Amino acid sequence: MDSDSDVDTTEPSYWWNRRFLLSSLFVLTTVIVAAICIWKYEGRRRERGANHQGKTVGFLYEDEAWNTSFKVIHPAWLLAYRIIAFGVLLSVIVMNYVDDGPGIFLFYTQCTFCLVTIYFAVGSSLSIYGCYKYHNRVSDDPADDVRDDEEQSISVAPALAENADATNTSKRFTFEECFSLEDTTNTSKRFTDEKGSSRKPAGVCVYIFQALYQMCGGAVVLTDLIFWGLLYPFVWDPDYDELDYLMISLHVYNFVFLLGDTALNSMRFPMFRIAYFMLWTITYVIVQWIVHACVDLWWPYPFLSLASTYAPLWYLLVGLVHIPCYCGYALIVKLKHLWFTRFFPKSFQG
Repeated sequence: MDSDSDVDTTEPSYWWNRRFLLSSLFVLTTVIVAAICIWKYEGRRRERGANHQGKTVGFLYEDEAWNTSFKVIHPAWLLAYRIIAFGVLLSVIVMNYVDDGPGIFLFYTQCTFCLVTIYFAVGSSLSIYGCYKYHNRVSDDPADDVRDDEEQSISVAPALAENADATNTSKRFTFEECFSLEDTTNTSKRFTDEKGSSRKPAGVCVYIFQALYQMCGGAVVLTDLIFWGLLYPFVWDPDYDELDYLMISLHVYNFVFLLGDTALNSMRFPMFRIAYFMLWTITYVIVQWIVHACVDLWWPYPFLSLASTYAPLWYLLVGLVHIPCYCGYALIVKLKHLWFTRFFPKSFQG
């Protein structure tokens, strides 16, 4: 077998072979399994949300995106932390872009770093909204919701009576749902949580943010683990590329800042959302395949090359590594709940 440097990735023979077929079969299988997990535990939540007993494991409350893990910590502290994290991460990736150009986005590390930066940007926006809600809790009184429901039922009733307006009503509902932080499908607007508190169910924006959080959790462990545990000790050539401050920042700041956010936020980490993490990596792999099929480039990571006879095995192994990486971060979240509940039982709230 020729080395990867001797093979033209734009040649049809590079792709039309058993190695690529087996690798793509593994990728396709993973996509199907991930889609089933999302559909089963999150995709059908709208159908089950009409009653309090129908909440799935992926059910979210609106305030989970911006509330803190302790009652004594104001949401503004989480907002400040997210803004600082966003500023630092953005400055690092901008410096990396200025130094090395757009080619940095061929690497999974930089793509994941951008994902974490986006997470903190979205998180900062949701925290701003949360601080506003926190300071206007009086307006969230359940009695106001009852009055709002009565007004909505009066205004919606004529529309429901006319079949001709059904299509327009559906379109209008979808638009409102996509741009609302609250769940517009529930007329009651409030669910009772495990502690007996009345809370609003989340809208689409919060679910997207939650998916970003859990994608980042697995991805930062994967990137830092592969770099510090595999690439740096065995592949890294110090004569070719120096391990400078920027390189260290790319493989440390993502995990450290996300870990700090985990300590402060009240977000959960259900296991089924590993599906989003898998889809994130698969998206990266497919983009790499498309780029290399169009342009003859070196592979950013040796195990992505399809020139090797063991390429399908490499893809399988890297795919399996996602499981302990995701479980590792899930364990961190679990330990956070156990320790904080034990040492701060009165102030810890999730």
